Amino acid sequence: MSQNHLTHIRPEILSMGAYHVPNASGLIKLDAMENPYTLPDDLKAQLAAHLAQVALNRYPVPSYIALKDALRAYAHIPADKDIMLGNGSDELIAILSQAISKPNETVTVLAPAPSFVMYKMSSLFNHLNVVEIALNVDDFSLNVRAWTDAIAQHKPALVYLPFPNNPTGNLFDASAMRTIIEAAKGSIVVVDEAYQPFALDTWMDALNEFDNLLVMRTVSKLGLAGIRLGYMAGSSALISELDKVRPPYNVNVLTEATATFVLQHADVLAQQADSIRAERTRVCAALAQMSRVRVYETAANFVLVRLSDAHDADAVFAGMRERGVLIKNMSHAHALLHNCLRITISTPEENTAMLTALQASLND
Repeated sequence: MSQNHLTHIRPEILSMGAYHVPNASGLIKLDAMENPYTLPDDLKAQLAAHLAQVALNRYPVPSYIALKDALRAYAHIPADKDIMLGNGSDELIAILSQAISKPNETVTVLAPAPSFVMYKMSSLFNHLNVVEIALNVDDFSLNVRAWTDAIAQHKPALVYLPFPNNPTGNLFDASAMRTIIEAAKGSIVVVDEAYQPFALDTWMDALNEFDNLLVMRTVSKLGLAGIRLGYMAGSSALISELDKVRPPYNVNVLTEATATFVLQHADVLAQQADSIRAERTRVCAALAQMSRVRVYETAANFVLVRLSDAHDADAVFAGMRERGVLIKNMSHAHALLHNCLRITISTPEENTAMLTALQASLND
């Protein structure tokens, strides 16, 4: 059968692999940095009643005023800054890429490596030149000289600085971040705070210092991954231009109603984050006791570990899956992640099961 129609697909797309989401049926799912806790039963009942009143036959109100007000109060967004919403932060990244792409012109995006894969993928989809700056080998910190040199050489339109970084989990040094942000005053700089609930540190106040700065977050890690809501705060002048690229009604009425309701009960989400941080301390301590396992410092709801060459990450990953625990094998994602596994922090019971499965797999 002829497949000539496939020639219309861009060559770089044909050669690319799709973003892979493995089937986790029947497994303890510790591969996607999800909050393992659901809402308390009383709030579930209230939310159900609230959603029953949503007019599903109507488009969302395009201004999303109530939801933006709830996010502004929750995230302490400065009053004079604007907010843009996305179908997850993935859509916001796509909007940024679309907004800066120019026909017949090389437009450069800078991002650390290893980091969130969608920075690069979205840039490539939109014909942007991606320059990845390798993190320091020993601790995944920022190589400030490499960043400032790259900014001077490439004059990027867009710079990504995740805080904390995924998949390494670390918070980049604040002074290093500031040096890079100041060097990139001619660029749009995005500080991606997807894991802020577990880091308890933020660049949101810096929006008052830098007109070119955007702070991007998501409610996914809070415990609302299923509703797909990201948001980005920055100067009204910048947000208003980016908002021209945003599809109309991109956040559906059920997402809007759910997020607005749940953010009124942010104390519940904060308690869940506290529990996850406490478990993070316990899990990291237990991992550090395992022979030939290096545990990297993390401020997120996951931890990156590197196995010594006496172990094979592929084999250990497979062994854990056979024992009913799904984690993320990062060992082929980037050269700096050789023999690395990323583990989501979950409930005490699931974390204990993970530790047992990991030790058994290391012993195979």
